[in-house]
Amino acid sequence: MQTTQTIALPFPTHMDVPDAEREHLVELLNARLADTADLYSQIKQAHWSVKGPNFFQLHLMFDQLAGEIFPFIDSIAERATALGGVAAGTSRMAAAHSTLPEYPVDAVEGQRHLAALIDRYAIFTSVIRKAIDVSDEHHDRSTADLFTEISRVADKQLWFLEAHVQY
Repeated sequence: MQTTQTIALPFPTHMDVPDAEREHLVELLNARLADTADLYSQIKQAHWSVKGPNFFQLHLMFDQLAGEIFPFIDSIAERATALGGVAAGTSRMAAAHSTLPEYPVDAVEGQRHLAALIDRYAIFTSVIRKAIDVSDEHHDRSTADLFTEISRVADKQLWFLEAHVQY
């Protein structure tokens, strides 16, 4: 697991968040941007690759999950830039800095995809919840609120995924 590179605050802002706090927040936002973009691409990998008896149901569900995560990529990146930072949002940046493990390219059967996504969502929801606390520690309730919204959606998605493997 790599950490994101520190990007100085190249743009001034009239936000009342001190520069030192904003630097930490931009770094945090970029770290979670990498995870969110990576999670989105991994969900799409499952969507494209799933096979088996529950193909249609899982294919549609994975696409819905991806569609619900996708807007958060933009929201996180825009928050980083609103704070005067630079969004580190290319695919290569996400791949280099994501905390999520690589998706198993040999996953085909629906249950294998579910297990892989559950593992990744467990990591993702944990780091998002930590980001809420860190945002609060840096006196930025707006960023904490963004991460809280993401947490609510991702927790619900994790529940949907887990419901497919629980009896």
